[in-house]
Amino acid sequence: MNIKPLQIGNLVSKLPIIQGGMGVGVSSSKLAAAVANAGGIGIISGAQIGYDQEDFYTNNLEANLRALKKHIKTAKENALNGVIGVNLMVAMKQYDEHVKAAIEAGVDLIISGAGLPTALPKLAKGFNVKLAPIVSSLKACNVILKLWDKHHGVAPDAIVVEGPKAGGHLGFSKEELIEDNIDFDKIIVDIVEAVKVYEDKYNKSIPVIAAGGIFTGYDIAKYLQLGASGVQMATRFVTTEECDAHINFKNAYLSSSREDIGIVKSPAGMPGRAIKNPFMKKVELEGSKVTRCYACLTPCNPATTPYCITEALINSVKGDVDNGLVFCGENAYRLDKIVKVQELMDSLEAEILEA
Repeated sequence: MNIKPLQIGNLVSKLPIIQGGMGVGVSSSKLAAAVANAGGIGIISGAQIGYDQEDFYTNNLEANLRALKKHIKTAKENALNGVIGVNLMVAMKQYDEHVKAAIEAGVDLIISGAGLPTALPKLAKGFNVKLAPIVSSLKACNVILKLWDKHHGVAPDAIVVEGPKAGGHLGFSKEELIEDNIDFDKIIVDIVEAVKVYEDKYNKSIPVIAAGGIFTGYDIAKYLQLGASGVQMATRFVTTEECDAHINFKNAYLSSSREDIGIVKSPAGMPGRAIKNPFMKKVELEGSKVTRCYACLTPCNPATTPYCITEALINSVKGDVDNGLVFCGENAYRLDKIVKVQELMDSLEAEILEA
């Protein structure tokens, strides 16, 4: 099949591939720039992105905002003709400040989930930044479309539809994930149909992006044929040379088996998919005492949370994977080597063309 570029407003990427945002620090400026240069859309995760700043523990918000701006500017400088976006979770306590900082730094695209980004258009009003909410169901999509239309007089520039096979926080109940009877393909088809009303009303294209468990170019071709305009992939980009995570984090993917990957409890109040390493096994048995609160997530209560998610994710990205949380997609066990981003993108393009 021919490959149609992914177009989000005035943003165009040669390949219809968005690299998913992965925090803490797994997808920062190095990975995002490499993906953008290889013809995709590179995404920086805004979650506790200042973890390696000297004043992170004493001046958390300022450290995070400074680092966010730095990574966006660095990625854009290193991918002059590419598209650079940022993933910001609605559940972040300083969500508004992060949105404003990303816009000030000149980010091209804001992808936002882990809650419904109902106020995002207001925060971005007057700026030439594209907005893409993350949804996991037709119901959630309709809520966003109606709210943005009614309260802000706008429609999303794209919609990312994240299915049950994704990594990190998931927009499904633990029971739904265990039963594994969600018809994700139908959700994609239904949402492609639902956005048409708003495409007509606002005289704009609203590309639907399929995400979660998409591993090969053949998977990408399948969703393009279902009506999606592109896909978001994260897990495949972890085992690239340019991924910002420690080599131990990448090796945790490479050495994992299918049985090692499962649903874990997150302090964010949502189920998540991760590698069941020694840390997560310990958490399941006895929890992990929280000694410091980073005030990172709105639903989290340090007095009752089973563990500190910020600390767990920082440990992992720095290489201490046995004492940290290693989020991953359902197919992480299928990875068997570390490659350059360009090599990965070339292989995905070849598979799409073959399909």
